[in-house]
Amino acid sequence: MGDNASLPRILHITRNLPPLVGGMERLNWHIADELSRQAQVQVIGPRGAAALKPANVELSEVPLRPLPRFLLTSAWRALRLARRQHPQLVLAGSGLTAPAAWLAARACGARAAVYVHGLDVAVRHPVYRMLWHPVLRRMDVVVANSHPTKALVRGIGVSPEKIRVVPPGVSLPEAPQSPEALRAFRERHGLGDARLLLSIGRLTTRKGLREFVRESLPAIISQAPDVLLVVIGDAPTDSLLAGVQSPESIQAEADAAGIGAHLRFLGVITDPQQLACAYEAASVHVFPVREIPGDPEGFGMVAIEAAAHGLPTVAFATGGVVDAVEDGVTGRLVPPGDYDGLRDGALAVLRDGEGAWRMRAQDFARQFVWPRFGSALRACLRVGDANREVGR
Repeated sequence: MGDNASLPRILHITRNLPPLVGGMERLNWHIADELSRQAQVQVIGPRGAAALKPANVELSEVPLRPLPRFLLTSAWRALRLARRQHPQLVLAGSGLTAPAAWLAARACGARAAVYVHGLDVAVRHPVYRMLWHPVLRRMDVVVANSHPTKALVRGIGVSPEKIRVVPPGVSLPEAPQSPEALRAFRERHGLGDARLLLSIGRLTTRKGLREFVRESLPAIISQAPDVLLVVIGDAPTDSLLAGVQSPESIQAEADAAGIGAHLRFLGVITDPQQLACAYEAASVHVFPVREIPGDPEGFGMVAIEAAAHGLPTVAFATGGVVDAVEDGVTGRLVPPGDYDGLRDGALAVLRDGEGAWRMRAQDFARQFVWPRFGSALRACLRVGDANREVGR
């Protein structure tokens, strides 16, 4: 990449990269990786990210905490790199870094773009709205992660011709996990032969796992007593504006309902094979995201990842989840807050039996593979083969 001076130059600014864990972190890693296939990519990211960066990407680290220090340091670093490297495009990996991207782009005559998530637009903090929303309206390109996020972007006054929708991608498994690997996974975590409901993700207020355990799980256990709820993830320490639900508070709800023995907390798992085993050992992926004003679910990458492994999702039809789950194809969608419907959807999928949804779910997931994501992103940003002239 770096030896080819004819390639366009891109500066990518993000707070979300591995070793931090989450969907936005995986997404920004793949954004840099896919753009680097047809461009020279320089990333500004949090301390610790350089060790895990994509091979063909240069990465400059800045302190992650506290947030004001990250914002100021990343903006200053972006201005210095923009003046030195003269990128044709400056990309913010989320709305948070949009001001830094816009300033850096103005400093070197580049185009400015941002990839936005639901919370980037819907957050209600008055200072954010006063300072960040005008910057979002001034960006040359705003890439939304879902059609509901696009609607939010239009709602703050971004010109429709600037907005593109490019949902996050997914990696398809090369082959299913072996029976031996699945058995070892079950033995390691004491899951026996139980049918598994699976929850993967940060334990935040929006994700709604505590409410699901209180409102839906007791009735599921009553009708399917061999079921365990397996929880992978933990309360976040670096999420912005996110309320948390601790494992202890979720367990307390289960204990109060007399189903405490039906929960298993496995903590954070980042090993791809172990995550694949979790998806393939499970019968249902539960995604009880709540509809909270000012805190929407922008997309729902975990539902696409479940589908890639043939696992159906049962979820509320809220925010960008409606783009990530197709009702009757990759699972069941029920109206937001309908915990009886969530219960019935989970029980119906359990009755369908192992493998009933696999082919439909995997076929749906193929449209989100990372190479297709990369092609769509490069096209809307006019990078590489899509358009050699990234700048104006």
